[in-house]
Amino acid sequence: MKGLKPTLLALCVAGVPPAAVAEIQMLDDSAMGMITGQAGVTIELETKLNIDRFIYTDEGSMEINDIFVGGTNRSDLFPELGVNLMGGAAQETDLLDNVRIEIDILSDGDAIINVLPQMFGAVDLRVSTGAWNLTGTGGSTTILDNFNADILMGGANIEIDADTDVMNLRTDIAVDDMDFDMPFMALGIRDFRLTGNTYDPVRNKNIPDLFAKVDLDIYKRANSLGVDSLAIDLNSFNADITIGGVLVGGTSIGSVFMDDLAITNTQLLVYGH
Repeated sequence: MKGLKPTLLALCVAGVPPAAVAEIQMLDDSAMGMITGQAGVTIELETKLNIDRFIYTDEGSMEINDIFVGGTNRSDLFPELGVNLMGGAAQETDLLDNVRIEIDILSDGDAIINVLPQMFGAVDLRVSTGAWNLTGTGGSTTILDNFNADILMGGANIEIDADTDVMNLRTDIAVDDMDFDMPFMALGIRDFRLTGNTYDPVRNKNIPDLFAKVDLDIYKRANSLGVDSLAIDLNSFNADITIGGVLVGGTSIGSVFMDDLAITNTQLLVYGH
C-alpha cells in the first residue's frame, strides 16, 4: 500500500460498513507481489504536434522553425499499388491516428512495446519543418528549409532487456515523398522515395515488400575515455532509394536510384565534449 496516503486510506475505510471492515485483511509485500496484470496495457493514439520554434544553444544556436508532426492528409500514398494502405482509416486527416500501442512487462522484467495500426494497413505520418538556421555573432545561415516527408509505418517493436539494459528497436517504414532544400549549398531534393530492397513499383508491388526494415540497439557504453555515452548500433537497414530530382541552383541535374542499399554493423557513440 505504499502509494496510498494514510489519510486517504482512512477516508476509504470509514465509508465501509463495520461488518465488511472485519473481513478486510491488509496484504504484506509478499502477497502484493503475487498480484500481477494479465493482459498488459493498450493505448489508442490520435494526435498532432506543432512547435513554432525549437532552439539548441551551445556557443551559437541552431533553430528549427514551424515543426509539424501529424497525418499526411492523404489517402493516395504509393498509388501504384491501387489500394488505400491506411486500411479502415481511409479519411484524409492531418492527425496522426490509427495507432495502437501495446505495452507488456514480462515475468523476467523485460518490457515489450508494440506500435501497430489499429486497423489493417499502415500508419501514415507527415513530418514538416520550416527553416533550420545556424545563428551566432557572425550572422545566420540557413542549412535546411521546406522539409516535408510523407511516411508510412507498417509497425514497430521495442524491447527493453532488464538484464543487459539494451533497448532494441525494429520498425518497417516507407517514404512515399520527401522534399527539402539546402540553401547554403544551393541544393534541393525532390520526390525522394524509400522502400524495401525487394520492392519494385512495376514488377513486384507486394505490400509486405514495400517497407524498409530497420533494426537498431540503444544502450549505454563507455567511450575511449571511459565516459558513459549513448550508444546506437544500427544492426541492419535494407532499402531502395529513388530521388526524382536533384536541383542545383534551382535547376534539375537529373535523378538518382540506389538499388539494394544495405547498412550493417554500424555503431555510434554520442557524448558531450
